[in-house]
Amino acid sequence: MIKKPDIHVLDLNFQGLSEITAAYLVVGPTGPILIETGPGSTLDTLLNQIRQHGFEPEQIEHVLVTHIHLDHAGAAGWWAQQGAQVYVHSFGARHLVAPDKLLASAKRIYGDMMDSLWGEMLPAPAENVTEVFDNDVLEVAGLKITALETPGHARHHHVYVMGDVAFTGDAAAVRLPAFNLPDIPAPPPEFDLETWESTLDRLLSHNFQQIYPTHFGRVDDVEAHLLGVKWLVRETAVFIQQKLQDGLTRDDIVTAYESWFANRARSAGLSDKAIAQYAAANPLYMSVDGIMRYWQKRAKV
Repeated sequence: MIKKPDIHVLDLNFQGLSEITAAYLVVGPTGPILIETGPGSTLDTLLNQIRQHGFEPEQIEHVLVTHIHLDHAGAAGWWAQQGAQVYVHSFGARHLVAPDKLLASAKRIYGDMMDSLWGEMLPAPAENVTEVFDNDVLEVAGLKITALETPGHARHHHVYVMGDVAFTGDAAAVRLPAFNLPDIPAPPPEFDLETWESTLDRLLSHNFQQIYPTHFGRVDDVEAHLLGVKWLVRETAVFIQQKLQDGLTRDDIVTAYESWFANRARSAGLSDKAIAQYAAANPLYMSVDGIMRYWQKRAKV
């Protein structure tokens, strides 16, 4: 029997909150690899977590990121500057090499909170960035990892597959530990309802035994989770569409969506503290902005 690699969940303690954002240390036959880097603001925590599992950061020669959003790949340039090879969707590679445009876009959203939230994002040397395409098989650290094209949350998104296990980034949404409640991360500008539904069908077809969303940790009831996410993606999009059709302003839609989410969360038994954790992992106003943009673009077609 082939021994499965050890998978360690590294809690990045984002904004001082536990179990919000993860990176994954995967130990293959010839050494460790890293899946997701988190933002620059959590780099020191990440390095300490790696050491606590018996490895030095310089032992990590391969870093995979599911997509280039700052909570997933903000520290990728640092790793590339240390000599690690960073693997990223072909659409996102240039933004790791020259992150100015990505950072300018993020600054329009986060304003004065950019530094405290995300820290520094360093440019990655081009020779240390490998573009990844759909169904590519990456052979790293004695492992074979297949990249699946999984847009919907973002066009530049891959899920990484090892046998019956997958690292899903944001393609399988957010679900925090101990809470059987998915939440849809839909920041602008790339949310696409039908595309995300197709992505979820693709993931369901693989019959994974376990998945590891970046927010947060291992999920064992994979089919039920993915079906729940598929239902919720459409339910969320239709909720916001209806509010637009009712003529609500953006701020009023945010308020309505926050109330809708809170009611759903309380019905699932979540405390106010747990609801706040979800909001930290996935700010609700950003999903409103992303889904509003989707419907407004559709109206112009």
